[in-house]
Amino acid sequence: MLYRHGDVLVLEVPSLPTAHARPGTTLARGEVTGHSHRFSDAGQVQLYQAGADTYVQVLAESADLIHEEHATIALRRGFYKIWMQREYSPEAIRRVID
Repeated sequence: MLYRHGDVLVLEVPSLPTAHARPGTTLARGEVTGHSHRFSDAGQVQLYQAGADTYVQVLAESADLIHEEHATIALRRGFYKIWMQREYSPEAIRRVID
Protein backbone atom coordinates (compact mmCIF):
# COMPACT_ATOMS: atom_id res chain seq x y z
CA MET A 1 0.00 0.00 0.00
CA LEU A 2 1.30 3.46 -0.95
CA TYR A 3 0.08 6.65 0.74
CA ARG A 4 0.71 10.29 -0.12
CA HIS A 5 0.57 12.89 2.64
CA GLY A 6 1.35 16.14 0.83
CA ASP A 7 5.00 15.87 -0.22
CA VAL A 8 5.61 12.82 2.02
CA LEU A 9 5.23 9.36 0.50
CA VAL A 10 4.63 6.31 2.70
CA LEU A 11 5.06 2.75 1.41
CA GLU A 12 4.10 -0.32 3.44
CA VAL A 13 7.00 -2.81 3.47
CA PRO A 14 7.19 -6.39 4.80
CA SER A 15 10.05 -5.73 7.25
CA LEU A 16 12.73 -3.25 8.29
CA PRO A 17 16.23 -3.35 6.83
CA THR A 18 19.18 -3.08 9.19
CA ALA A 19 18.51 0.31 10.77
CA HIS A 20 18.94 2.23 14.01
CA ALA A 21 16.13 3.74 16.05
CA ARG A 22 15.80 7.50 16.04
CA PRO A 23 13.85 9.66 18.48
CA GLY A 24 10.73 11.66 17.79
CA THR A 25 7.59 11.42 15.69
CA THR A 26 8.27 14.05 12.99
CA LEU A 27 8.88 12.85 9.43
CA ALA A 28 9.33 16.26 7.76
CA ARG A 29 9.06 19.96 8.56
CA GLY A 30 7.77 22.52 6.09
CA GLU A 31 10.50 25.00 5.21
CA VAL A 32 7.99 27.69 4.30
CA THR A 33 5.07 27.11 6.70
CA GLY A 34 6.82 25.51 9.68
CA HIS A 35 4.11 22.83 9.72
CA SER A 36 5.21 19.23 10.12
CA HIS A 37 4.22 15.76 9.01
CA ARG A 38 4.19 13.85 12.29
CA PHE A 39 2.50 11.10 14.25
CA SER A 40 0.05 12.27 16.89
CA ASP A 41 1.09 9.78 19.60
CA ALA A 42 4.75 8.96 20.26
CA GLY A 43 3.79 5.71 22.03
CA GLN A 44 2.30 4.28 18.83
CA VAL A 45 5.35 4.50 16.55
CA GLN A 46 9.11 4.07 16.38
CA LEU A 47 11.15 5.84 13.69
CA TYR A 48 14.28 4.27 12.18
CA GLN A 49 17.13 5.45 9.98
CA ALA A 50 18.94 3.20 7.48
CA GLY A 51 21.52 5.38 5.74
CA ALA A 52 19.53 8.15 4.03
CA ASP A 53 16.27 6.18 4.28
CA THR A 54 13.64 6.69 6.98
CA TYR A 55 11.31 3.95 8.20
CA VAL A 56 8.53 3.79 10.77
CA GLN A 57 7.14 0.88 12.71
CA VAL A 58 3.54 1.30 13.83
CA LEU A 59 3.41 -0.48 17.18
CA ALA A 60 -0.29 0.03 17.96
CA GLU A 61 -3.29 -1.20 15.99
CA SER A 62 -3.03 2.09 14.09
CA ALA A 63 -1.26 5.45 14.26
CA ASP A 64 -2.41 8.81 12.89
CA LEU A 65 -0.09 10.72 10.54
CA ILE A 66 -1.09 14.39 10.86
CA HIS A 67 -0.34 17.78 9.29
CA GLU A 68 -2.11 21.12 9.52
CA GLU A 69 -2.94 21.24 5.80
CA HIS A 70 -3.62 17.57 4.96
CA ALA A 71 -6.19 14.99 5.96
CA THR A 72 -5.08 12.58 8.68
CA ILE A 73 -3.94 9.16 7.48
CA ALA A 74 -4.37 6.21 9.85
CA LEU A 75 -1.59 3.67 9.26
CA ARG A 76 -2.22 0.15 10.51
CA ARG A 77 0.29 -1.89 12.52
CA GLY A 78 3.35 -2.69 10.41
CA PHE A 79 6.45 -1.28 8.74
CA TYR A 80 6.67 1.64 6.32
CA LYS A 81 9.36 3.33 4.24
CA ILE A 82 9.13 7.13 4.13
CA TRP A 83 10.49 9.49 1.52
CA MET A 84 9.98 13.04 0.30
CA GLN A 85 8.63 13.89 -3.13
CA ARG A 86 11.18 15.36 -5.52
CA GLU A 87 10.77 17.66 -8.49
CA TYR A 88 12.80 18.30 -11.60
CA SER A 89 14.13 21.67 -12.65
CA PRO A 90 16.80 22.36 -15.27
CA GLU A 91 19.24 23.19 -12.46
CA ALA A 92 18.74 20.03 -10.36
CA ILE A 93 16.42 17.38 -9.04
CA ARG A 94 15.39 18.65 -5.62
CA ARG A 95 13.05 17.94 -2.76
CA VAL A 96 9.66 19.60 -2.98
CA ILE A 97 9.52 22.55 -0.56
CA ASP A 98 6.33 22.67 1.49
